[in-house]
Amino acid sequence: MANWTWFHRLGSPKWFYEKSGRWLRWLVPLTVLVLITGLVWGLAIAPPDAKQGHSVRIFYIHVPSAMLSLAAFYLMASAGAVGLIWRMKLAFVAMKCSAPIGAALTALALITGSIWGKPTWGTYWEWDAKLTSMLILFFLYLGVMALQEAYSDKQAGAKASAVLALVGTVNIPIIYKAADWWNTLHQPATFKFTEESSIDPSLAWPFWIMIVGFYGFFAVVLFLRMRNEILYSERRTQWVRALVKGE
Repeated sequence: MANWTWFHRLGSPKWFYEKSGRWLRWLVPLTVLVLITGLVWGLAIAPPDAKQGHSVRIFYIHVPSAMLSLAAFYLMASAGAVGLIWRMKLAFVAMKCSAPIGAALTALALITGSIWGKPTWGTYWEWDAKLTSMLILFFLYLGVMALQEAYSDKQAGAKASAVLALVGTVNIPIIYKAADWWNTLHQPATFKFTEESSIDPSLAWPFWIMIVGFYGFFAVVLFLRMRNEILYSERRTQWVRALVKGE
């Protein structure tokens, strides 16, 4: 049982609120620094692509937002699974707070992809497998958010949305492999962990920096949202009252 103490401590709203405050002190400035570095490098220093020219620069926003929208859904579904299995309140809080962030990132990926698609493909939108599955991801995020608010019993709403999130993970590998499985307008994955990337190293570095920056941004916003949600849901507890009074 001693080996599981850390796990149960992690599920404590009070413990997370105290620890996340300390994490944010260094995570916020580090994330700002990484994002500024990536943006300046990608938009001003990196050379234009040999085929796409300067339009490739929109990928410094599009690719990280698309990658993180998938990762955020997995995190949301995993938190829902932890909440269902171990009945941890903090897991449901993480699931609830990550859904709007994931939806915003998915919308950003769709919008930036459409802007890039017009000069490249000659159209803002095409109902191919890659784009359609990304749109489905956006609606899955909205569905999770809607289910959370549809029940008067918040616990029941959290469980229902967790089930939907778990079912929705089936869509993630479809998004990732759609360009390989079907004939789509969308190009295959630029970054591959098992194969050599197709992007030139001079363009790859700001991509990686922006990806790290986006992950940091997601963590910062998630922590801030979770802290607010914890204060609201635990507002009647003694530790929150003591915190408000400044004790």
